[in-house]
Amino acid sequence: MLTVTDLSTGYGESQVIFGASLQIGGGEVSGLVGSNAAGKTTLLNTISGINKVWGGAIEFIGENITSYSPKQRVEMGLVQCPEGRRLFPSISVYENILLGAYPKRAKGKKDQTLKRVLEMFPILGQRKHQPAGLLSGGEQQMCAIARALMCDPALLIMDEPSLGLAPIIVSQVFEIIRTIRDEGVTIFLVEQNVQKALSLASHAYVMENGRIAMSGTGQELLCNNELRRAYLGIYTERSANGSRK
Repeated sequence: MLTVTDLSTGYGESQVIFGASLQIGGGEVSGLVGSNAAGKTTLLNTISGINKVWGGAIEFIGENITSYSPKQRVEMGLVQCPEGRRLFPSISVYENILLGAYPKRAKGKKDQTLKRVLEMFPILGQRKHQPAGLLSGGEQQMCAIARALMCDPALLIMDEPSLGLAPIIVSQVFEIIRTIRDEGVTIFLVEQNVQKALSLASHAYVMENGRIAMSGTGQELLCNNELRRAYLGIYTERSANGSRK
């Protein structure tokens, strides 16, 4: 569904992404993990058209979209649910959700999609007339996901959906991601919760210093000792004197 080839970009004169390449298959959850400032959000924003491409190419559903605007990409079904939710806090939950139905591809399905979204997130239906700024962190994340689903995405890019949430809410968010995948939406998931992200991802990539450093199935990466030590703090070997390796 999405192919990124030798992608480079940055800000001003500072390069952030160096020749990144990846592929995302339709109907799957693909993951991207890495430390803070590794370049994950910059890569996502370039795929979404927010940042300009310096070099390389982006193809979506077989079409070269490297020079397309963010609006054109959304109209094709490439939709991002951004880090930090980015809701409008002073308007109602209902109004925030409906903003997602702006693209032409989504308008004709608005009522049908809204019904599905409120069934998926019943708490939002109960609080739809409240200002979005009064929702809890978990409820705001649900509202942001609901707004993204109103765009009728073919590929949903999710940037740190569990950031700042309590563990029980994180589990709920990942169950929601599974549900969205099971309904046929392809998901590109960027997460610092490496354990959960790799457990869910069919295929995943590890980003370091603006480069794709490693890739494989989610389970392969989850079992990789180097990755486990670097990101999960899991040690699987002990030296003769009992110290951890």
